[in-house]
Amino acid sequence: MGLLRDKKEKLIHDYKMHERDTGSSSVQIALLTERINALVEHFKVHKKDHHSRQGLLRLINQRRKLLEYLKKEDEEEYEKLIKRLKLRK
Repeated sequence: MGLLRDKKEKLIHDYKMHERDTGSSSVQIALLTERINALVEHFKVHKKDHHSRQGLLRLINQRRKLLEYLKKEDEEEYEKLIKRLKLRK
């Protein structure tokens, strides 16, 4: 259950830091957030899909680690990103 190519390219375009950027922390966090949101919608219908829930927890942990790294390296970019992605209240 991956992202569609067009949606992925749009996310990369929206969150890239420079012209050829495809793997910066911001881009990776945005892509993970989109996958997490899709899985959350999946679980609203399929409540007993425990195998996919384990994958969801892995994605959440991976995003958390990337957010910690970004906060340590560039706190201004971190604040801007969590506001854009609406991750915190």
